[in-house]
Amino acid sequence: MGVLNGILLDFYGTVVAEDDHTIDIVCEQVRLTAAGRFDPTAAQVGAFWRHVFQEETGRSVAEAFRTQRDITLSSLARTLRRFGSTADPYELCTPQFDLWRQPMLCADTRAFLDAVDLPVCVVSNIDRADLRAAIDHHRLPLDLLVTSEDARCYKPHPAIFQSATRLLGLPADAVLHIGDSLTSDVAGAHALGIPTIWVNRSGRPRPADLTSIAEVADLTGALPLLRRARR
Repeated sequence: MGVLNGILLDFYGTVVAEDDHTIDIVCEQVRLTAAGRFDPTAAQVGAFWRHVFQEETGRSVAEAFRTQRDITLSSLARTLRRFGSTADPYELCTPQFDLWRQPMLCADTRAFLDAVDLPVCVVSNIDRADLRAAIDHHRLPLDLLVTSEDARCYKPHPAIFQSATRLLGLPADAVLHIGDSLTSDVAGAHALGIPTIWVNRSGRPRPADLTSIAEVADLTGALPLLRRARR
């Protein structure tokens, strides 16, 4: 790694809380409204919805790009059909959409942002209007943003990280990415040679092959690593 001159920062799950609880509620509603021939668990509903969502985001690149709201609705509609539910996908997703704009701020976020004296670019798979609304809601000092909507792709696609380094005006070896997702953040940044800090808030087991990635329990845990990287 060269001299550290900038930070790429994931948002949902890293700066603010994820929407897992809202997703669990949706999956339970799908379970309760499933047709008689189906008897899924909420976990099975969630696994199918997650698979379809990842499939659709993976195809959403360049001219084929679709917003996260659109994909969330279409993937849930497919899930409802799969389990024979007649529930309204938009009605089910409205609380989730509201939460994207007013998420709960992680307790350590302000202390981290107050301590960081490097330029920070948020790199998020959310739609730009929702990200901007969430930042404004908490009055966070985050002005440099690259969303999936801007890059016309979703993490871990390299183009979204490359858009962020261009916005900062820095090469890949002069930035460090901080995020909570092993697939979207760690794998995506690592593939481009961008050093990464994995924020493991929930204490997930560390994969055996994850030997060269720093791990912290929260954002303030990343501060000593950032200081060492600048020496």
